[in-house]
Amino acid sequence: MHEAVIENVPVTKRDIYYRDVPLFKDQRVVDTIVDDVAASLKLERSDLNVRATSKGIFCGSTFSIYLSSGNVIHGNDSEASLIPAGEDVETFNVDEDLAWVLIVEKDAVFQTLCHLNASNHPLLPGKGLLITGKGYPDMATRHLVKTLSDSLPQTIPIMALVDGDPYGLDILSVYKHGSSRLRHENGKLAAERVEWMGLLSSELTGLGIDKESLIPISQHDEKKALSMLGRSQDIMPAKWRKELIHMLHNRRKAEIEILSSPVDSSAVSHQGRSPFPSAENDIQRAPLLKYLHIKLSQFVTSAQSQYGST
Repeated sequence: MHEAVIENVPVTKRDIYYRDVPLFKDQRVVDTIVDDVAASLKLERSDLNVRATSKGIFCGSTFSIYLSSGNVIHGNDSEASLIPAGEDVETFNVDEDLAWVLIVEKDAVFQTLCHLNASNHPLLPGKGLLITGKGYPDMATRHLVKTLSDSLPQTIPIMALVDGDPYGLDILSVYKHGSSRLRHENGKLAAERVEWMGLLSSELTGLGIDKESLIPISQHDEKKALSMLGRSQDIMPAKWRKELIHMLHNRRKAEIEILSSPVDSSAVSHQGRSPFPSAENDIQRAPLLKYLHIKLSQFVTSAQSQYGST
């Protein structure tokens, strides 16, 4: 890091690791050292010329990123674009017809939604922006979500679709409240506007998904859930606690991929109606799109009703 500052040549944590693999043994050792040094000096990693390797991607034609190099990354409705490091970004541009932002935990689910043109699908409520950090998000992805949280009008909801398990909720918490490892930078990275769309294990019965088709929780899941239940209410709302307790009670977890399975057409909600529309062929072929149809409509309608007059 000292060399990177003196010579003004940026370095990534991955570069540092490969300079002496036998010494570090694991990438996480480098990650911890870099973060500890930055925190001790009350600096950000970028101040030490350490750059994060970008892995997050986005999809949506309503969004463009202008780089300090003069280049522009224009979003696409069917293909993903890499989210650049925050240091390379000059500004963002969002079209006025953007209606919603959805953070997706898993890359595979994100790619499915891109393939379905979900960000500009006629059956969804307006144009959207899809983002994924491919699991636990990198700094560039968190910085983008934070910027959108601070800049977009309240009528545009920012939601997260994560697994209905402790790790999914922990990833949601990183976006919304920040991470303990980078506590000194959470003020610039935590996006408090992010709302939990799902997947909620307690809603699966109404979606025609049988409990026996869910994955049994592991000892790691149980340990993680109990640890999260010990967190303060500020970062562990009652709704999150209820879902974790529900998971522990049923000994099952719900991964997003369960929505890729065929839905029982005879399933009905507690009102006696199917929770999804039944006319459109696209909706019928893609259970995941069915889920988004109803959930996005709820969040968008709620946001516009609550903030539309302000």
